[in-house]
Amino acid sequence: MQSSKRLTILVCCGPGCIANNSMQVYEAFKKHIAGSYLNVEVAMTVECECDKESSPAIKATGCHGLCEHGPLVTILPHDITYIKVKVEDVSEIIEKTVLKGEVVERLLYTDKIQKKKLVKRDEWTFYRKQKKVALRHVGLIDPGKIDEYLERDGYKALEKALKDMTRSEVIEEVKKSGLRGRGGGGFPTGLKWSFAAQAEGTCKYVICNGDEGDPGAFMDRAVLEGDGHAVLEGMVICGYAIGVDHGFLYIRDEYGLAVENMKRAIVAARERGFLGEHILGTGFSFDVEIVRGGGAFVCGEEMSLIRSIEGNTGEPVPKPPYPADKGLWGKPTVINNVETWTNVPVIINKGADYFRSIGTENSPGTKVFALVGKVNNTGLVEVPMGTTLREIIFEIGGGIPKGRKFKAVQTGGPSGGCIPEAKLDLPVDFDSLTAEGSMMGSGGMIVVDDRTCMVEFARYYLKFLSEESCGKCVPCRQGIKTMLEILTDICEGRGQEGDIDLLVEIGQMVQEASLCALGKSAPNPVLSNIANFRVEFEEHIKNKRCPAGVCKDLTAFYIDSKICVGCAVCAKRCPVGAISGDKKQLHVIDQGKCTKCGICMDNCQFHAVRVK
Repeated sequence: MQSSKRLTILVCCGPGCIANNSMQVYEAFKKHIAGSYLNVEVAMTVECECDKESSPAIKATGCHGLCEHGPLVTILPHDITYIKVKVEDVSEIIEKTVLKGEVVERLLYTDKIQKKKLVKRDEWTFYRKQKKVALRHVGLIDPGKIDEYLERDGYKALEKALKDMTRSEVIEEVKKSGLRGRGGGGFPTGLKWSFAAQAEGTCKYVICNGDEGDPGAFMDRAVLEGDGHAVLEGMVICGYAIGVDHGFLYIRDEYGLAVENMKRAIVAARERGFLGEHILGTGFSFDVEIVRGGGAFVCGEEMSLIRSIEGNTGEPVPKPPYPADKGLWGKPTVINNVETWTNVPVIINKGADYFRSIGTENSPGTKVFALVGKVNNTGLVEVPMGTTLREIIFEIGGGIPKGRKFKAVQTGGPSGGCIPEAKLDLPVDFDSLTAEGSMMGSGGMIVVDDRTCMVEFARYYLKFLSEESCGKCVPCRQGIKTMLEILTDICEGRGQEGDIDLLVEIGQMVQEASLCALGKSAPNPVLSNIANFRVEFEEHIKNKRCPAGVCKDLTAFYIDSKICVGCAVCAKRCPVGAISGDKKQLHVIDQGKCTKCGICMDNCQFHAVRVK
């Protein structure tokens, strides 16, 4: 972590921490600091020299990453980070850490892998293997203060591009870097730019795709909320490279904080001459406007998003032509997602060779993931391409909670595939994930344990995709619906011989014949689950049994007499009183009362509750 010369308090005010009252914590710090210093003025400037009598800088930053333990508060230059900070903790932090440099032990993070409490955030296992490129400023700056971005070389890349490079040189540098789109398909960014630059016509557009619709994903959201100027800088550089004077930020409507922070960033950039007419005194002009998405998952697909901006129903159109030739209002258009744009200033500032030095040959750079599900350290993660799933889940993620067994990880969101334990050493890059029947997607990574039914897991995502399908093409509309009906029958005990092969047949047809990427990738969770967990599907169909104890029509719980120690936790937690037994004696489940909620199984630390 970069240290500030000034005593600085960083309060994470990302959405997860805000939900745990981090804004109140931030306000409490301001109030207590005002009462502790004579010369009180809550400053927001980084890297400034101040005497000991000056008040500390207090910053409401974007996401720090470790959402599981928020609100997080970091004190610089002491490099002390506290977790789960409450308003009532603030006075003690001020008194001991800010004024005396002492550590408040009870607020320190306990690293489960290193098995000790750690003071410095960079020493935590969660952060040690991460490499921050796209998230380089998120969590360190106040996103509402353009000066903080400028003090970290913000807009230097734009100045370099406008004053020292030709348009073609900018495109060639991005090409040379090997940057691939971080929104799903992984198409080479520089190549896309070159197509648009060569397209006929003087009216062209640049679009930022901020329509992040994957359940459990919040990568783009974190950047828009925590470092919006990096996105704007990348877009302006592209505008210069391909000869564009106007861009659009398409942001998911639910992302209220992202919209507000981006509005402020746009206003500040205009005031400082980084947006608008004659940028930095040159003859180049470029401006950006925000369009709020309506919440349709299909609008993450580029042509659907373009139609939405145009005021039409968000639905795909056949390709070719591609947006680089004929996009927004029929004009050449470059569309990249949020994370892609944030990498552009780094490439221009530090050079393509620097970017290529990170990651793998075919997948240079880093990738940001939302690591969620059955993992100890849920949160926002950025790692070099080629980092293995095992490193991400069991080192950065801290492994599986409650001593349960890892079962699979789904990458690529609802259209991604599930990767089993046997393939945990798979490197995370575009090509490796695709080869395993999954995909990079925008960066969702959902971990599941042995209490997850892979049939129901596939059914859940197929239901989501069925509801989000625009319905324009028959293969997607009807194919997904039919697959969902079959999976529902299997989960409810009506599965038949031949259903698995029928799912595969329909899934392959949907992949081949659907119009857009939503339909083409929708069968992935079903097909990958069948490939890796076929036995579980067969158990549902042949033996009418759900091994994970999730599908209620196929589940009956019992307590293993060889394992039960009579701790009575299951009986205390059972919401319907279906479990009985004396303390230190075998407990029994009354099948007549049992609602099959699975709470007993989830809470038995001895794993004595089993599925018949």
